[in-house]
Amino acid sequence: MTAFTQAEASPAAPIGTVEEAYGPVIDVRCAYLPPIGQALDLGGDGKPLMVEVHQHLSMDRVRTIALHPVAGVHRGMPVRDLGGPLHVPVDRTCLGRMLDVFGAPLDGGPALPSAEFRPIMHKPPALASVLPPAAILPTGIKVIDLLCPFVRGGKTGLFGGAGVGKTVLMMEFMQAVSSILHGVSVFAGVGERMREGHELWHEMRDAGVLDRAVLVYGQMNESPGVRFHAGFTALAYAEYLRDTLGTEVLFLMDNVFRFVQAGSEISGLLGRMPATVGYQPTLLTEVASLEERIVSTRGGAITAVQAVYVPADDMSDPAVATILGHLDSTVILSRQQAAKGLYPAVDPLQSNSRIMDHRVIGERHYRIARAVREHLARYDELEDIIAMLGIEELSADDRRTVERARRLQRYLTQPFHVVTDHSGIEGASVPLERTLDDCEGFLDGRFDALAEADCYMRGAMPA
Repeated sequence: MTAFTQAEASPAAPIGTVEEAYGPVIDVRCAYLPPIGQALDLGGDGKPLMVEVHQHLSMDRVRTIALHPVAGVHRGMPVRDLGGPLHVPVDRTCLGRMLDVFGAPLDGGPALPSAEFRPIMHKPPALASVLPPAAILPTGIKVIDLLCPFVRGGKTGLFGGAGVGKTVLMMEFMQAVSSILHGVSVFAGVGERMREGHELWHEMRDAGVLDRAVLVYGQMNESPGVRFHAGFTALAYAEYLRDTLGTEVLFLMDNVFRFVQAGSEISGLLGRMPATVGYQPTLLTEVASLEERIVSTRGGAITAVQAVYVPADDMSDPAVATILGHLDSTVILSRQQAAKGLYPAVDPLQSNSRIMDHRVIGERHYRIARAVREHLARYDELEDIIAMLGIEELSADDRRTVERARRLQRYLTQPFHVVTDHSGIEGASVPLERTLDDCEGFLDGRFDALAEADCYMRGAMPA
């Protein structure tokens, strides 16, 4: 579906006028009713002021949400129809660029060529053309590949608070997809602060991963309509790259909870009655409209990694529970792990993946992962006893299990490529087979004579 560009549509005769304006909510009286989701333009003198139709109030009145600052809007302003829903220019030159929700550059570079446009809101591919996710997407990150592997073409939730390494982990995923799989990445910054976007852009450029990535931002100071659509714009670019390049596309979104919050703001502005815990009654539909488009086709695969904020650490929160229902893998970043200096700060006992099945990952991987979890779980059980009485009070078997678990815990740390300049440690990427060999060696006692410090912050163990 190709819509008219704003430049083509603006000269058209007005279809109506502004009747009321309160905040980002603008009521328009029209000569005809534009469909829900239609983009309208209130701008004059070449300045865009785009709104989107959300409600039909009567036979000649619609309620819209503004997508630009509304300073200067007044009753009687002419309104023009842009000829279709919100759409963005798509082109291969989008790689290496930072864009806003309209596809306009935020990095000071030239505008993207306007030869082809895509609507940001549309239905997912037909079910018959969708390939079910059934294989591991290797990342070279030991703890992820071993205990909570990414599903190729699936969706992973990254749960964690501030300062536990979400951004660094996302950048390393981008590095892995770019270097190991020769794929591309699309990053959606939903409700991001300017400082966060600025830092990420510079860090990605310095790390050498920007040339194979697209950054799309809907900033915190912008309209809730912009923040709500930022994820859909980024997804439109991810779908374009999947369909045209036929490659692995890593879709990263930070933060899905801010997407839900923007939807809640819009719902309140439209006067809808709140539902459970004050969330919008359309919560399930809105989350599904985004998540169900993240699929693999015969042309390529989109694998999603989404940061999720957990309000008050309550995993039963309606927004969190709704998002969880769409995920294939769950990665919990633990502040306790970070406090011990164990990076990436992935909690190996709480993190999981639905692909952890011996019929999918193989008997060997399943057996080793299960044994590693058992050792770490037993160590977790005994930590209080060790703190009070000392490790000498444990039985010989428990002492051996604890010592091996501590070495495994340190082995599952790893230096990242994207922070080499800050840490001074060369980044490491470890193939899954090598990780399995090393973990089997720890479980069998091959590394029992090795000091714990020799297992920390390294790649693979010496052969």
